[in-house]
Amino acid sequence: MRRVSSCKEYFETLQERFIPAEAAGVDATFVYEIEGQGGGTWTVTVKDGHITAEPGAVPEPTVTYKIKADNYIRLANGDMNGTMAFMTRKLKVSGSIPMAQRMNKFLPPLGK
Repeated sequence: MRRVSSCKEYFETLQERFIPAEAAGVDATFVYEIEGQGGGTWTVTVKDGHITAEPGAVPEPTVTYKIKADNYIRLANGDMNGTMAFMTRKLKVSGSIPMAQRMNKFLPPLGK
């Protein structure tokens, strides 16, 4: 996997990062609300071992993440630990926490 320099680049390269075997049985939607310059809102859908990313949000996602754009780039590149980001309130997660944790297995940050 390669480092990304923008949120848009991250979502455009999800296929490269996705580990289908780790997503067996997953049927979930993840909404990313990324604030600040270079941010935006994306919905990632994982179903039947496939992943898609679309701009915008869906109603009632399985998990919602809220984070600033610069912090998200650091998180995606493995320069920030997700647990620490959550504990220090840089990353806010709502919805299914177990699914949010499982996502690290099928969509790991760089360097994991």
